[in-house]
Amino acid sequence: MVTVDVQRHVEEAGLLPRPRLVIGGQDVTEASGGTFAHVNPATGLAQAQVPLAGPAEVDRAVRAARAAFGLWGAMRPAERRRLLTRFAALVREHLDDFARICPLENGVCIGGWTSGVGYAVAEWTEYYAGWSDKVEGVVAAAYSPHEHVEYTIAEPYGVIGHIITWNSPALSLAMKVPASLAAGNTVVIKPAEATPFSALLFADLAREAGLPDGVVNVVTGGPAAGEALVGHPGVDKISFTGGPATARRIMATAAAGLKPVVLELGGKSANLLFDDVDLDTVVPYCAAFAMSNTGQGCALPTRLLVARPIYEEVVQRAAAVVASLPVGDPLDPTVYVGPLIDGAARDRVRGMVDDAVATGAGRLVVGGQPVDGDGFFVSPTVLADVANDSELAQREVFGPVLAVMPFDGEDHAVALANDTQYGLSAYVQTRDVARVNRLVPRLRAGTVYVNPGPNPITCAGTPFGGQGLSGFGREGGRAGLDEFVRVKGVGVGRA
Repeated sequence: MVTVDVQRHVEEAGLLPRPRLVIGGQDVTEASGGTFAHVNPATGLAQAQVPLAGPAEVDRAVRAARAAFGLWGAMRPAERRRLLTRFAALVREHLDDFARICPLENGVCIGGWTSGVGYAVAEWTEYYAGWSDKVEGVVAAAYSPHEHVEYTIAEPYGVIGHIITWNSPALSLAMKVPASLAAGNTVVIKPAEATPFSALLFADLAREAGLPDGVVNVVTGGPAAGEALVGHPGVDKISFTGGPATARRIMATAAAGLKPVVLELGGKSANLLFDDVDLDTVVPYCAAFAMSNTGQGCALPTRLLVARPIYEEVVQRAAAVVASLPVGDPLDPTVYVGPLIDGAARDRVRGMVDDAVATGAGRLVVGGQPVDGDGFFVSPTVLADVANDSELAQREVFGPVLAVMPFDGEDHAVALANDTQYGLSAYVQTRDVARVNRLVPRLRAGTVYVNPGPNPITCAGTPFGGQGLSGFGREGGRAGLDEFVRVKGVGVGRA
């Protein structure tokens, strides 16, 4: 039985940013898309009425962003750097506010994933603020240097439409928006209906930092708003984080205007655990990390592949770790696993676990039971002997479920890891540096993380993105900045 302090949740909800749209620096509290009753995932109770943008509000926001681009895109890069540095400083000053929002917005535990997310928002904003005056072109080698010169200019696109994911909206904002702004673009952000509050705080801090009105716009909405944003002729590029099904629709709409897109989609990340590691250190890391954000993360290592000589020991150790993780009120700093986003997610995750056990696709080691309470909770679960061709191994569960399976040697481990349509992240646990050098090129993933270390979400300088069903394009590092500039070639002859 999960106990939630409902009264505290009600009191904390009063501190959430006021539901609204932000268009051209103006707050819009009534919109043509109607309203959405925001439900607290931990209590199951409605706590806010969120106005939803329709095509009319999206059009206003794009027009505001287009008008602001004339100022922001032409601004001296050093001045953009100063404004974004001030913005980043404000974000860092408001880490507690981002942390307060997360448990109420989507049930993220304030003592777990939330602490890393708040830090990451500041890190990514600071990182890209520093890139603002370092966007540069190159001078090409000319055949006749006295006759002509060739060089390039890196220019902003104009208006970028950002469609933000619900599972970690603050992090999604940080990975997308600062890079766009540093490159000189203006933005229209469309958060999911269920998670509008992080984006509103983000926009409020941008305004407080002195970014001109219209540079950052927020139009919370559903599919109609998303379609209007993607199809709007005033939007020059789309960046989307979400699932493959929605991404296909976005690509189809964008294709009508030959509009480029960046897609960061799902994952089914494999974590390769070899028998030369310190199990006391590595197993708790692997098991707990897979349960971060209640398993609602595209890059989480939810497939644990274990060398056969230590397989049964690792299964039991992982199960013990998962069974010990506190489940409950996300406002309680001692809790690690909170609720899922809604009732549909809870029922879907329970159904996938039940089906895997019933069909023999996995051996239930711990968890799998319903959790009593008013919120949308699922008990953290470990299944062993999972068939790699099963739904549990091939499809994103997006819940606190760890699938464990054995491997025999490096070739078998790589074959299992790559046997999925996704290609977002992979993880390797080994002390053998030569093995790392052999495996990294063979793993079909956009990022590979080796051994326990910094939380990947704080690594703003590391490009992040996938291949296959995990999408294309990169967020983070110089590659993330390059997504939001286009290169113009210039050739100058002698007059």
